[in-house]
Amino acid sequence: MMTISEALAGVMGSTSIEKRAVCVPRALNEAYDYERPSSFSRAMRLEFGNVVVLLISGTASIGANGESLHIGDFRAQLRRTFDNITALVEAEGATWKDVVRTTCYLRDIERDYDAFNEERTAFYREQDLDPLPASTGIQAILCRPELLVEIEGIAIFRTAAPSKE
Repeated sequence: MMTISEALAGVMGSTSIEKRAVCVPRALNEAYDYERPSSFSRAMRLEFGNVVVLLISGTASIGANGESLHIGDFRAQLRRTFDNITALVEAEGATWKDVVRTTCYLRDIERDYDAFNEERTAFYREQDLDPLPASTGIQAILCRPELLVEIEGIAIFRTAAPSKE
């Protein structure tokens, strides 16, 4: 049985798949460095020839030392979440224009969705996005009780064509 990565490599005309974790310690630390370690990468970079797929793990309002930021302030938490995702994407040479999908988890979707949609719309306008990423909003219990929003995403972009030398 073929794996998803093998199928994508075949479709993209590549014989190999290179993968590595994405780290941006200036923005947020690695989950395994938490006081209570968690085992996941902040993001994974998959390279299929000159096509790159970034799989961005659920990201929240976490600081460079693993601390929760902006406790009780939904809008500030959302902005920090966007900043953290921006740092992950930019570290790999991409932008929000390369983000094709987000999954957005809100602790209390009834209370916070209007604020979420206002802030997301303003952020996407700042990024000059057109088209907008596909997205789903879900109410969920997040990994820390003080976190109000978490977002995961997928970005896809091309690098320069491989040299034939």
